[in-house]
Amino acid sequence: MYLSRVRVAPEGLGPKALQMLVQGDAYGNHQLLWRLFPDDHAERPFLFRQELERDSHTVAEPRGLPLFYVLSTAEPRSVPGLLDCESRAFEPRLRTGQCLAFRLRANPVVARREEGRRRSRHHDVLMDAKRQARHDGVTEPPAIQAHMDEAARRWLGDESRSDRAGYRLPAVPQVSGYRQHAYRRRGREIRFSSVDYEGIIEVTSPERFRTTLAEGIGRSRAFGCGMWMIRPV
Repeated sequence: MYLSRVRVAPEGLGPKALQMLVQGDAYGNHQLLWRLFPDDHAERPFLFRQELERDSHTVAEPRGLPLFYVLSTAEPRSVPGLLDCESRAFEPRLRTGQCLAFRLRANPVVARREEGRRRSRHHDVLMDAKRQARHDGVTEPPAIQAHMDEAARRWLGDESRSDRAGYRLPAVPQVSGYRQHAYRRRGREIRFSSVDYEGIIEVTSPERFRTTLAEGIGRSRAFGCGMWMIRPV
C-alpha cells in the first residue's frame, strides 16, 4: 500500500471546479483524485480523506485549501500543474493487542428490510437516533446530540463489525463533525452522511485489520469515507 499527501494547485482548475473543491464536493474530488492513477484499474484503487491545509510552510502555500490523504494499492503519480503528491510505502507492522491512535471519517448506516422491497434499505444511524430521541420525548438539542453521538459510537464499536474488521475499542472515542452530503450527477441524486471519530483502538487480528485498512470501513468509501488514519501510541 501507499500513503500519500496530495495538494491541489488551484491555478490548474477552472472557476467551477475550484468552487467545488473548496466546498468539499466529495463526488468531484473523487473524480479529481482518479487522475493520480492514469493506468487502467478494474476497481477503484484508493481511499481518501479530505482536510484543510491549516499550516503554511511558505508564502506560496495559501491556508484553507483542501489537503487530501490517499491510501492506495497502486502508486499514485503527481499531475504537473494540478496535483502534487508525496507518497511513501505503507505497510504497518501490526500485532495482536497493539493499541493505535486513530482518526476516521465514516458513514454509519444500518440496513433494514422493508415490506414491499426486495432489498434492504440503508438508514443513517445518527438520524435514526435523532428521530427515536424525539419520539421518546427528548427535546433539548444537547440531549438529542448526545443520543446521536452515542449511536455513532455503538456503530463503530459493534461487536460483530469490529470482530470482522480485527479491532476493538478499549475506550470511548470522540465523535464530531456530523455532516449530510447531497449531490446531483447525471440526473441521479447522491446522498450520504459522514461523522468524524478520534480515539484509541486495539488490534485483535492483525490480518483482518490490515485488510480493513486497505478496504476501509462502512459505506461511501468512494466519497471520502472509511479511511483510517493510524499511529502508534
